[in-house]
Amino acid sequence: MTTSSLQSALAGLRLTGAIFLRAEYTENWAYESPPAADLAGLLKPGRERLVLFHIVAAGRCWVSAGDGERHWADCGDVIVLPYGDQHRMGGVADADCVPIGTLLDPPPWSELPVIRYGKGGARTDVVCGYLDTDDVLFEPRLRALPNAFVVRPTEATAAWIDASIAYAMESARTASGTPIVTDLTQLLLTEVLRLHLDTAPAAGHGWLAALRDPVLGPALEQLHTAPDRKWTVAELASAAAVSRSVIDERFRTVLGRSPIRYLHDWRMHIAQDLLASTSLPIGSVARRVGYDSEEAFSRAFKRAFGEAPSLWRSTGSADAGGLRTAARRR
Repeated sequence: MTTSSLQSALAGLRLTGAIFLRAEYTENWAYESPPAADLAGLLKPGRERLVLFHIVAAGRCWVSAGDGERHWADCGDVIVLPYGDQHRMGGVADADCVPIGTLLDPPPWSELPVIRYGKGGARTDVVCGYLDTDDVLFEPRLRALPNAFVVRPTEATAAWIDASIAYAMESARTASGTPIVTDLTQLLLTEVLRLHLDTAPAAGHGWLAALRDPVLGPALEQLHTAPDRKWTVAELASAAAVSRSVIDERFRTVLGRSPIRYLHDWRMHIAQDLLASTSLPIGSVARRVGYDSEEAFSRAFKRAFGEAPSLWRSTGSADAGGLRTAARRR
């Protein structure tokens, strides 16, 4: 699948969404969101889960979800929580984490909610939105995407994001308190996903189709959920209830590589994300993606990308494909 066909596939996602909150945080600050089902029910009654995103309009902040690792984002970055998981966000300085529900009045709102919270230090502005979709790409069991990731849009994309945010905020002055429905939400997530998936191992093949495949879907669910496990083809075949020859053939036909090669490439994709947006030591990244030693991981990463992970992180290579270089900024 070429970049243009990937864009077309993403554009075909059935998405509806809105901007629902604006926040002005000042150092020191940190908050915790409600559980996924509670937040989804608040924003869109009847739904159990929504895709969440936060646009950092000014300042710097971190987000953590799932494993608790902090992913850092700067002005212009977009934070995505594809499964709407309960998460925490905060600023540069340490702060007590408070439930976000204590920072704003409960709905219904007479106007778009604005949170102003912190101790008066450096300010971080965040625009929050959600998308509603039943697409398998956002199925939590498959974990085709990280729990949380950070993307920096291209200059051209950033320009219309800024304009759309300005329009949405102007509209908020006369809003009735309901979320602001705008094409920004759909267009933004489509572009952010494209940037993120450009670095995925199967973006050049039929990855989105593979997630829906009755044979590959269960196998990918296993690999994505536990990439650090010492998987065998037999175990993946068992998960998909097919023979080893069938699972191998499906991987090669749809994804263009063997199951074990896909696992290796997926591990490298996760490693890129961790190196780009967290400050995890190289050894910790290695263990997260199934390597017993930092040396073995470094050799594999260098074979894949031409640079050792420490050099890739420090020289800015992580900016390629829309990823972020957290180490360079810290």
